[in-house]
Amino acid sequence: MELNPWAVGAVGLVLGVTYYLGSRTSRYASTTDDFLLARRTVRSRRNAAAVSGEYLSAASFLGVAGLVMKDGADALWYPIGFTAGFLTVMIFVAAPLRRSGAYTLPDFMEARLGSAALRRVSTTVVAVIALVYLLPQLQAAGFAVRTVVPQAEPWMGSLIVVGIVTLNIVAGGMRVVTLVQAFQYWVKLFALAVPAFVLCAVFLAGGGADTAGPLGEPAPPEFTEETTVSVESDVVLRVGEPTVVHIPSERPSGAELWLPGTDYPVAAGSELLFPAGSSVPVVGDAALDNASWLRPTGDTDSLWWTYSLLVATFAGTMGLPHVLARFYTNPDGRSARRTTLQVLLLLGLFYLFPVLLGALSRLYVPQLLLTGNTDAAVLELPTAMLPGVAGAVTVAVLAAGAFAAFLSTSSGLLVSVASVISTDLLWARVRDFRFAAVAVAGTAATGAVLLPIEDLSLSVGLSFALAASTFCPLLVLGIWWRGLTWIGATAGMVVGGSLVLLAIVLNVVSRFDGGWAPWFVTQPALFTVPAAFATTIVISLLTGKRVPEDVDTVMLRMHAPDRLGFTRDRQALHPGRADERARLYSGRHRR
Repeated sequence: MELNPWAVGAVGLVLGVTYYLGSRTSRYASTTDDFLLARRTVRSRRNAAAVSGEYLSAASFLGVAGLVMKDGADALWYPIGFTAGFLTVMIFVAAPLRRSGAYTLPDFMEARLGSAALRRVSTTVVAVIALVYLLPQLQAAGFAVRTVVPQAEPWMGSLIVVGIVTLNIVAGGMRVVTLVQAFQYWVKLFALAVPAFVLCAVFLAGGGADTAGPLGEPAPPEFTEETTVSVESDVVLRVGEPTVVHIPSERPSGAELWLPGTDYPVAAGSELLFPAGSSVPVVGDAALDNASWLRPTGDTDSLWWTYSLLVATFAGTMGLPHVLARFYTNPDGRSARRTTLQVLLLLGLFYLFPVLLGALSRLYVPQLLLTGNTDAAVLELPTAMLPGVAGAVTVAVLAAGAFAAFLSTSSGLLVSVASVISTDLLWARVRDFRFAAVAVAGTAATGAVLLPIEDLSLSVGLSFALAASTFCPLLVLGIWWRGLTWIGATAGMVVGGSLVLLAIVLNVVSRFDGGWAPWFVTQPALFTVPAAFATTIVISLLTGKRVPEDVDTVMLRMHAPDRLGFTRDRQALHPGRADERARLYSGRHRR
């Protein structure tokens, strides 16, 4: 692949505009409220665009199309779950959470249950979720840079994103991030919609390169011409039909016949030569032929895995700290609920386009099924369908959108965890917020450079499972059940989070030891979420005497309509001082 100057220019433009918007907006950010909450004055339309910009991460922009290309109908549950999760947020969480007057998720836990210990545990969980979610964003940025600038090292993209995001957050915190994320949602939508329309028009007009075979035929995808594929990482390949493969490094003068039903390990650095008309091998459990690609998998394990994924995405959205932090910036609960409704519309529109690009990728870049690098489908599809400058310009538009995704999601994650650390572990000053942002950014950048990258949507799926198993039970029960105690909440969070972290560890071990992990290790939410709910409820019932004395007052504030005027906004107080812990609610009365 050659250097694409159009893509370099488009990425540079997005980075430059992002920095400019942040620099300009930071002039109006001076107080702690500006940095933590954007003064709670963000209206629903701008906040909806900001939430959507923050939520549509690398997993959405690159990973969904890659999964659709590889898994077909089974992958459609990802965009469905990612979008429908906001329906549960709108019904159960958005308005009461805003009316609580909290400014961070741990602050809500203490305001609801009056426990500094629970607040500290919540702070730790927020940091873990944010880092687990942030690493794939930074790794994907390095991957995208490598796609448009082949000579670049993967760590360069990670450091570029970290640098721009950190500068903006240090300059203006949530006030800057709100405007930047709203702008980046529209960049991402434009960057996917325009190429999708163009490439679909090329396909319908019968243009572009020869395809790998109609998707409606049961046969596997085929190479239309003699093709050499370089494998950059260790993979295990399978074929759906007998396939002739030339491996020059092992058999310079001969060929090898690969048969269905056999796994073929291929080492990193190998080159495979396939004659014209050869079936395309696939990595791991990807769909071998178009017939299975078009139909949902019928085996029991895959069905249970899908159910577990839906639980993770539906419940996990309610527990993502960087998403919930945006609702604290709305003026009132009604505005928070309206924001969520608008987010549903914006996400539903966006996810139409990765699905289209994923289907086209299976036709025009089937070699990615062999390398396992399906996250590159969005960026490599245009040049396979459009020759010359037209393809390069289309790649440039997509690359710009991809970087907008990395920047917006990374901004939200970094500002949310910096807010929590500065208020819960430091002294809630602007300088503390800035110090926390720099420290978290450095930790995330180091992890992104050192740790291996996996499928983006799969990595983010585990982040959703962790959020669903920790904060989701606490929010649902804390908002709707007066019998919750801080001991039950802490126990449920520890049990749910520990089970997910155990699954993550077992999953990593399995990858290096033959892939023995069962389905519930790769996506454990179907078990961990009920376990967290059950633990929280049982322990709360056993410790019923610890229900806070002011529970009726707090519940009234969360559920009374805004026009009644019960809402009290909490200030960012230092939680280590007893006199400030006693001030559960303070601040300006809002109607």
